[in-house]
Amino acid sequence: MKKLIFLTLLVSLCSFALAAGAQTADQPESKASDRVQSAAEVLDAIQAAPDSGIPSEIMGSAECVAVVPSMLKGGFIVGAKYGRGLASCRTPKGWSAPTFFTVTGGSVGFQIGGQAVDLVMMIMNKDGMKHLLSSEFALGADASVAAGPVGRHAEGNTDWKMRAEVLTYSRARGVFAGVSLNGAVVKQDKDSTREFYGHMVTPNAALTGAVDPPPAANAFLTTLAKWAQDAAK
Repeated sequence: MKKLIFLTLLVSLCSFALAAGAQTADQPESKASDRVQSAAEVLDAIQAAPDSGIPSEIMGSAECVAVVPSMLKGGFIVGAKYGRGLASCRTPKGWSAPTFFTVTGGSVGFQIGGQAVDLVMMIMNKDGMKHLLSSEFALGADASVAAGPVGRHAEGNTDWKMRAEVLTYSRARGVFAGVSLNGAVVKQDKDSTREFYGHMVTPNAALTGAVDPPPAANAFLTTLAKWAQDAAK
């Protein structure tokens, strides 16, 4: 029985690794500029939903916003996660140039099959932003993380104000909800960074406004500014 369980775990992890590798090797889908456009579309679709979305109190006060379009989740018995995304933070000049990152992590649980989900992370305070400025950190270990409340307003739910550095959300098959990402590791995506900027740019330089956003970042930054401005009204 133990051997059967071990083989099942091994097959699950190998299948996930192959899927992640295929996504990385697929150039049309993995281009950083395509990811910027996809992230804008994800944010637009979530916030345009009539009765759900990220509460205005959260969107209006978040220090940074990160989006991972089509993060892979899957596995039998072992659930695994892999995604590539981008983030922007507030600066005195507006939303910053994006930094690119990967999200990897796994959780033990009874999960069958796989799916792609859109992930949104709201970095709510300076402590959370400090972690994002580094090249690597773990959610739940380095930065406190919680499933974010959903709806137009977060009235009656003050947990996020008191303790969460990062609030996380996912969208799959049209359903938008808070999701736990404890144990996931966020790490700078150096390949995408070089591809997008033509040279290495650190998360600190991008997110603090030391680097001007290139035109290719406009789709995401414009969408982000629009929804943040609406939330502040």
